[in-house]
Amino acid sequence: MRVALFLTCVNDTLYPDTGRAVVRLLTRLGVDVDFPMGQTCCGQPQYNTGYRRQAEPLARRFAAVFGAYDAVVTPSGSCGAMVRELYPRMGERARAEGRGDGLALAVAPVVPKTYELTEFLVDVLGVTDVGASYPHKVTYHPTCHGLRGLGLADRPYRLLSAVKGLELVELPDAEECCGFGGTFAVKNPDVSAAMGADKVRNALSTGADVLCAADNSCLMHLGGMMSRLKVGVRPVHIAEILASTEEEPTA
Repeated sequence: MRVALFLTCVNDTLYPDTGRAVVRLLTRLGVDVDFPMGQTCCGQPQYNTGYRRQAEPLARRFAAVFGAYDAVVTPSGSCGAMVRELYPRMGERARAEGRGDGLALAVAPVVPKTYELTEFLVDVLGVTDVGASYPHKVTYHPTCHGLRGLGLADRPYRLLSAVKGLELVELPDAEECCGFGGTFAVKNPDVSAAMGADKVRNALSTGADVLCAADNSCLMHLGGMMSRLKVGVRPVHIAEILASTEEEPTA
């Protein structure tokens, strides 16, 4: 199996350790991981702000860069959902507008083989115990795109529950949005901050040391709030927890 890591813009720019954790984890599980240097933005920011045609070249580039691989793995539910949910919609819209089948045909091969990390681990590799060790009290926030777009369901919980030394505590109102939503946080800052405050309050009520999620964009939003409040809870991507071992622990 030839597997490519789609790191995403946010992780490449701000959270490269998450990408390193994915490579370390998958390599430990016997997967040969490649990082195609031609990868760029998936087009989600453009699409979500109404510049849908401007997102089309990025979808075509994604298909060209990753098309030869057996699977594409990303540590981002939102970017995974962009490929899986919205690329086909973009292709159908181009066809409906009389611009031909080119986009739909270009993205069709890559859409079904693009996986969010926890999907790939559970559904493709068939593992829930990845040999991780993480002796901390952790609560998990299921981000909107992963929860509603990709339907990750209990996959992250099953993976976290198998981590040695990890105490997993339930997050109250876990399925409520954290308020980030990409450009939503920019356009509606007051609402976004209020929603984030609710999520942080719920996380604090668990007594957890770590707030975990499968999307660093949401963790950036919540982590910024927790940092300013000096509450002592750390945001950590699930990949970094799953990559942690007794021999090579993450912070």
